[in-house]
Amino acid sequence: MPVSVPVMLREAWSTVVPDMKDRHGPLPPLMLALTVVTGLVDAVSYLELGKVFVANMTGNVVFSGFAIAGAPGFSLVASLVALAAFAAGALLGGLIVHRAATHRGRMLMYALLVETACVLAALIVVSASGHPYAGGARFALVALLGLGLGVQNAVSRALAVPDLTTTVLTLTITGILSDSRFAGGGGSKAGRRVLSAAVMMTGALVGAVAVLHGHPRLPLLLALAILAAVTAAAIVLARADAPWVRPVVRK
Repeated sequence: MPVSVPVMLREAWSTVVPDMKDRHGPLPPLMLALTVVTGLVDAVSYLELGKVFVANMTGNVVFSGFAIAGAPGFSLVASLVALAAFAAGALLGGLIVHRAATHRGRMLMYALLVETACVLAALIVVSASGHPYAGGARFALVALLGLGLGVQNAVSRALAVPDLTTTVLTLTITGILSDSRFAGGGGSKAGRRVLSAAVMMTGALVGAVAVLHGHPRLPLLLALAILAAVTAAAIVLARADAPWVRPVVRK
């Protein structure tokens, strides 16, 4: 039997306003906020930096193949720069994860400080560069944003809040249907999963509208504002001493 609308709404609500006694405490809404950031920055990277993603590395691997085949509009160099920057960010995120392994709040705080600095630096590059972005400015933006999103992805993975990866939705969308009672599963948590997809699409929509209407800096400004707010929350949470701060044991 498919999940009813009231159940989905309750699942979505419990993600936005979580039970602080839950295993993940206040983390779910913060992960949602970072998912919006992903949509915003990928809108900028794809529409302004030449068909390249800074958060979706699957796309860049595919784009690299297109570029090698000679498909017009794709840059092998841009895709490789994004992949390299994201990999460096993931490595840095891994260092953060292992340094703050005993406290998820501190883990999130350190990651957000790095990511916020990367987006701020990208905004400075945008402000100092002419539009459209080309040459060194273009690759600097790809590198800075890829680095920040790599850190975000690594730490989100370590935080392991179910269905809130902040950057990848393929498995989330798959789970909506494959885990559903209609498919014979035990329940798909569709409310949270649909919400995760919706907020990423919202970030992408807002970012695309801003870029297409001549405001290319606006998505980065919004991303920076969201990151500043989430970072402020994470600084407070870094002092918390509650069950949710303990690391998740991976099976």
